[in-house]
Amino acid sequence: MQAASDSGCSSTASASLAPHGSIIAALVTGERGLTVGEIPEPGKPAPDEVQVRIRAVALNHIDVWGWRGMAFAKRNLPLVAGAEAAGEIVALGEAVTDRSPGDIVSLYGAKTCGTCPACLDGRDNFCETMDSIYGFHIDGFLRTAMNIPARLTVKAPDGLDAISAALAPITFGTVEHMFFDNAKLKSGETVLVHAGGSGIGTAAIQLAKAAGATVITTVGSDEKAARAAELGADHVINYNEERFEGRVRKLTGRKGVDVVFEHVGPSTWGGSLLSLKRGGRLVTCGSTTGITAETNLNLLFQQQLQLIGSFGCTLANIRGALEKLGQGSVRPVIDSVIGIDELEAGLNRLEQRQVFGKIVVTL
Repeated sequence: MQAASDSGCSSTASASLAPHGSIIAALVTGERGLTVGEIPEPGKPAPDEVQVRIRAVALNHIDVWGWRGMAFAKRNLPLVAGAEAAGEIVALGEAVTDRSPGDIVSLYGAKTCGTCPACLDGRDNFCETMDSIYGFHIDGFLRTAMNIPARLTVKAPDGLDAISAALAPITFGTVEHMFFDNAKLKSGETVLVHAGGSGIGTAAIQLAKAAGATVITTVGSDEKAARAAELGADHVINYNEERFEGRVRKLTGRKGVDVVFEHVGPSTWGGSLLSLKRGGRLVTCGSTTGITAETNLNLLFQQQLQLIGSFGCTLANIRGALEKLGQGSVRPVIDSVIGIDELEAGLNRLEQRQVFGKIVVTL
């Protein structure tokens, strides 16, 4: 852990108040404990590092979990929050030759080793040190500046702003990995995207449509249904008004969908399996409603279903996401842009699903 200062923390501090020798950071201090305070400035970057002025941090459920605490997480508190971000390079380590001051870069969300077989093979999210997730296990990105290995930064296309680039590492990168590396989604297929109003759901709708798929999505209100349709969803189901699996079967002529995009967990798991066609693929990257779900094994083997777990993404996925964002084939869906002093309110809204798209903290 890059230790935060144990003194001088203030819940009302702001970047403009930081004295020489310190920067401002959002610190998780305990179960639902959060403060904004001062930590030491990063100093000169190591030879293989760059120093980044953090511009935007996108909030995710991993930030909620880190804030409210999880029993299995091995970490030391206080801990700088923030797992998905982008910023501007302001200084280079002496060995860094492929980055320049002024570059807008997306930051990879885990401090991978760069030397294990998985890293060398481009499978960064299979690194042997994947217990080093920024903002969850180790100090994260919600601070005004930091040093980070240059290899964990991905340059944004010219003209792409930092808020858009901040959504590439988790929001769009995770979906790239789920759909194209794991589920092998193809043009002409039909996909069910759960929670189409969530940050990752809005990305999934757009990436699936851009790939030529028919998209069915679920949302929790008529207002979200209208906005999901504007994003390109072909069919939108309000799960508070009808059982989504029944509607999916009707929409597909009782055949089911080719791919289910899961990240909700127990509350949707059974219906998701029933929504798949024979030989269909379910890919999941999360479980926001719990960690234990029942699986109908008869359905699993009789229908020859494929269940695929997917965690994070690779650096190549981030590059792919940035390219599509730069081209305009997909766009960031921003619920709100807030300041660092509004972080706790933002986490509460995310936890209660009172969002459509992403909450972004600007620094």
